Amino acid sequence: MNYASPTYVEKTRIGFRFLSTFTWQHHVLRVAINDLKRLCGESVPQGGVLLDAGCGQGKSFRLLREAFRPQRLIGLDADPYSLSLARAEADKEQIPAELIAGDCARIELPDASVDVVFCHQTFHHLVEQERALAEFWRVLKPGGTLLFAESTKAYIDTWVIRWFFRHPMHVQKSADGYLQMLREQGFVFGPQQVSLPYLWWSRARDFGLLERWHLKQPPPPGKREETLVNVAARKPAAP
Repeated sequence: MNYASPTYVEKTRIGFRFLSTFTWQHHVLRVAINDLKRLCGESVPQGGVLLDAGCGQGKSFRLLREAFRPQRLIGLDADPYSLSLARAEADKEQIPAELIAGDCARIELPDASVDVVFCHQTFHHLVEQERALAEFWRVLKPGGTLLFAESTKAYIDTWVIRWFFRHPMHVQKSADGYLQMLREQGFVFGPQQVSLPYLWWSRARDFGLLERWHLKQPPPPGKREETLVNVAARKPAAP
């Protein structure tokens, strides 16, 4: 995992290994992709070109194929070793994925060449978040979809995450901060395209144990610090 990127903070060894576990695939990736598909409503994208921005080890490829049936799947990641594992994963699943080594802030794809950008748990590693979002906007076709799923500062800035993982803390945002960033770039979405999951693994202080043991009720939205934000946003179609 030795690579240099001025715009990306690499994962720790523990973090890297976690991304190959059943917990990551079943409780994090699967749940997020199902939720993003739900947020699309009747406009679930099918076919076309899908860019997995920050594809890591390729554990999302099968789930993305099942949910969105892309005709062309592109995986982008800054870590060459992760991409080698992603290639093995794609081969195992018999998915003809195209893999690109590079930063989200500098995507080597033509303008308006992608129908869907899937960005899951990648932004909290990025130093130049606004620049990466501008790149998503550039490569998306008018009317294209951004499937955005991210952990907020309330989760990233906890002792257990800071102990085991590595992130650029000065760019972490709240759920509202991420939503504002998406709107400022020009993406459109309504309340029905936004989800604020409060999943057990995102509550690093107690992992929701008291609620799972039925000893207390989870705080409702508006009475808690949101730990996750999922958005199915669109780049407006050309007039």
